[in-house]
Amino acid sequence: MQIAVIGAGSWGTALAAILGQKHQNVRLWVRSSELSGQIQIDQENKKYLPGCTLPPSIRVTHKLGEAADGSSLIVLATPSHAVRQTAAQLASYIGAETIIVSATKGLELDSVKRMSEIVAEELPAIAGRIAVLSGPNHAEEVALRQPTATVVAAHSRLVAEYVQDTFMLPNFRVYTNPDIIGVELAGALKNIIALGAGIADGLGFGDNAKSALMTRGLAEITRLGMAMGANALTFAGLAGIGDLIATCTSMHSRNRRAGLMLAAGKTADQIQAETSMVVEGIRATRAAYQLASKYHVDMPITDQLYQVLYQKKSPRDAVLELMTRSRTHEVEEVALHRAFEVRGSKIEIGRDW
Repeated sequence: MQIAVIGAGSWGTALAAILGQKHQNVRLWVRSSELSGQIQIDQENKKYLPGCTLPPSIRVTHKLGEAADGSSLIVLATPSHAVRQTAAQLASYIGAETIIVSATKGLELDSVKRMSEIVAEELPAIAGRIAVLSGPNHAEEVALRQPTATVVAAHSRLVAEYVQDTFMLPNFRVYTNPDIIGVELAGALKNIIALGAGIADGLGFGDNAKSALMTRGLAEITRLGMAMGANALTFAGLAGIGDLIATCTSMHSRNRRAGLMLAAGKTADQIQAETSMVVEGIRATRAAYQLASKYHVDMPITDQLYQVLYQKKSPRDAVLELMTRSRTHEVEEVALHRAFEVRGSKIEIGRDW
């Protein structure tokens, strides 16, 4: 079995390390020939995941065809803005039974589409063999082989279970879920709330503020997800609240660190310029703002973060506006969710689930 991991950021490198523990033929594609050479020599990605020694079963290359050609499973771990182009370039290397796993958490900025939708558009022949991997998975901890749980979603149960078996290890437990929409949206939208968590920390707020932010953030993520056809229960699982907790509280979270920088007065452009890896929450905020308008969903936290990022609003003013909104009743959220369920939220589940 040949496996290719496309993208050698921290997460792609960590996934390659996981797969290399179990499989003897794993190929890691690195965009930069210089970085590829460094990893080959040192068996370590010193730029994006220092301290993680890669298993000898991993072959590193900067040639896409060399990594992907003949692979029965391809893991896409590039930044969200590169997924469409990379998927298109993979077309000539896709076999009749190839499975694609999207490990990218984000939304395409112009189309506001999910990553699996983009892959299906560029590779229509394998639309039924696309899976999504998401959850509370900090690359730094995965690389140290610390206990981690994740979720794999696919329209086909057979595809989901195949990917589950491929990744499952004593230190990396994989669950399956038929709700590919919910898993992808949870993974993308939690980064927005993590920006807010960083702002709260940067402004010196305490646990009360952060817990409220995370709880109400999860409520608006769930609202949008259900409007788009997701299952509300997905947001109570690993891809939802699990990933939200990890991203909002961890020192490893790029999005939380970006929120700290926003609280210090830096702009989105300055943050991206000073960060070696992509801060997906900045792009996701803009995409979610558009989706909220399209689906007529109230997302006050997302709205305020959009104004901070793109309309130069003060983070303190954004917090004040959130705290002084018209009064509401938390139970009304539950009533709204039940109303969605009664009307029949459409969940895309394959017949074999």
